[in-house]
Amino acid sequence: MKKRDLIIGLAAGLTLAAPMAATAAPDQEKAMADANNWAHPRGQHNNQAYSKLSQVNKGNIKNLKMAWTFATGVNRGHEGSPVVVGNMLYVHTAFPNNVYALDLNDNQKIVWSYFPKQDPSVQAVLCCDNVSRGLGFGDGKILLTQNDGTLVALDAKTGAKVWDVKVVDPKIGATTTTASHVIKDKVLIGCSGAEFGVRCYMSAYNLKDGSLAWRAYGTGPDSDVLIGKDFNKDNPHYSALSVYQDVNGGNKEGGSFKALSKEQLKYPETDLGVKTWLKPQAVKDGWQHGGGSIWGWWPYDPKSNLVYYGTGNPSVWNPDVRPGDNKWSMTIFARDVDTGIAKWGYQMTPHDEWDYDGINEVILFDKGGKKYAWHHDRNGFAYTFEADTGSLVVAEKVHPFVNWATHVDLKSGVPHKDGKYSTHQDYNAKGICPAALGTKDQQPAAYSPKTGLMYSPLNHVCMTYEPVESKYVAGQPWVGATLTMFAGPDGVMGGFAAYDPMTGKSVWYNKEKFSAWGGALATASDLVFYGTLDRWFKAVDAKNGKELWKFQVGSGVIGNAFTYGHKGKQYVGVLSGIGGWAGVAMNLGLTTDTDALGAAGGYKELTKYNAAPGGGALNVFAL
Repeated sequence: MKKRDLIIGLAAGLTLAAPMAATAAPDQEKAMADANNWAHPRGQHNNQAYSKLSQVNKGNIKNLKMAWTFATGVNRGHEGSPVVVGNMLYVHTAFPNNVYALDLNDNQKIVWSYFPKQDPSVQAVLCCDNVSRGLGFGDGKILLTQNDGTLVALDAKTGAKVWDVKVVDPKIGATTTTASHVIKDKVLIGCSGAEFGVRCYMSAYNLKDGSLAWRAYGTGPDSDVLIGKDFNKDNPHYSALSVYQDVNGGNKEGGSFKALSKEQLKYPETDLGVKTWLKPQAVKDGWQHGGGSIWGWWPYDPKSNLVYYGTGNPSVWNPDVRPGDNKWSMTIFARDVDTGIAKWGYQMTPHDEWDYDGINEVILFDKGGKKYAWHHDRNGFAYTFEADTGSLVVAEKVHPFVNWATHVDLKSGVPHKDGKYSTHQDYNAKGICPAALGTKDQQPAAYSPKTGLMYSPLNHVCMTYEPVESKYVAGQPWVGATLTMFAGPDGVMGGFAAYDPMTGKSVWYNKEKFSAWGGALATASDLVFYGTLDRWFKAVDAKNGKELWKFQVGSGVIGNAFTYGHKGKQYVGVLSGIGGWAGVAMNLGLTTDTDALGAAGGYKELTKYNAAPGGGALNVFAL
């Protein structure tokens, strides 16, 4: 018996009530306890991107000025944020994913730098620009995820390589773009490549030496997905064999899908990662090239010992060749960090027909003595779950323009699709809202425990979508659809909004000319920061959304706002350098409307606000 199979077999028989003996990285825990640091990709394990720092406030923000900048020397999209621990700031770049350690005590002098040696051909299999989403910190190490699938541990003091490990193989189209997440004694890494027919997984490596602790696939048998006997114990209907009844043939032109009620569902079933892929996708059994990418921002709850993350779209984008729910793509998972065994999993978009990639972040928050998990999905719905059980509390549209489904049934958890917007091979479905890049893409939201509100960047984009026949070839793009994108009914392509996570209702909403593609930051002084594709870095009032301050940086912002304190002063910063899905066409000089999966046409006006390719820089502000 293989060692991994033995571990799965033992762990599957355990309950997840009590965390196992693995201990946290003490330096990370100590760093996160100090609000002056930014030691986690989103500030803290809860993923809230909330800071207790309040020196910069509504009364003095008009005096916020540029304090210092750092040009990364690299072009293309710069996502994520630096890590700040004590007097050291660690910043990463887009491909080739260089790392710089800057001394905040010495005018940001470069203490050490790390320059990965990567095969340039890796860039050809990066779906949506040469992005890297950031660094991890713990056990005296800085953790870097290279685009070529290599996870590297660097000595935080010297930059010397401590260990490295290969996570995925770019030769089959698999890459790594996610931030490294240090949780307890492990570092968690996902994978990208659904547009190349990759079967993706979450991997947990031991922080000390880089050895593999566990790996959980997004598709396949329960033994591969790490699903144990108590999976979805509180909501067994999440493990239904099928949630739809075919209408007019289902997977053919003119066909659609009728949602089944909870009473009509057949559950619980095992091995749904195999059974819900009902037809080979031109190669093997469908699920073996099923996608399910993982590249978001992942929170962790120490009390339950659970980590939460979303899986991405099923491969291929042509839904007619993969009948069934296509589990466990498009799913929120809650897993035990020590064993990897899934406690619960909820599929948001069964049988995805629109590339509504489910990787967006989960944010944990407390209300009335209970812990909840909130998720703004690309499909246009925002979900609130009971964090421990996965029970669905809220599922509401983030904006009325969302039209692929009328609503989500809270009893069954099933979205009720509108057949007018189903997609089928060689049929050009028009007016689908949102577009494939969703009402929010990678740009993470923030939460303020002071206001009790979520602050979410928005895309306001619709599309036409025509699936086409596409044959799988290892290492080659495998999309099987042609898209065009255009502004939604509000006449703009983006926005920024505040939501009450207990009702799903919008409290306020600001329109933006382009998608707000930068991650949000909330602070204790009731300020919220975010960046825009037309180069603005903004601060708004957390309570009403009133714009209080803005500064135009050198290139569009797709990075995440962050803050830190140093020698009694609060600093707020953001990476600039346009790119990502919204900006990749501009960076590559693509001009046909359908280029870059529709982004070239939808975002053609970005060239009026940005030089191409976007130049990377770190911009830091203070009073």
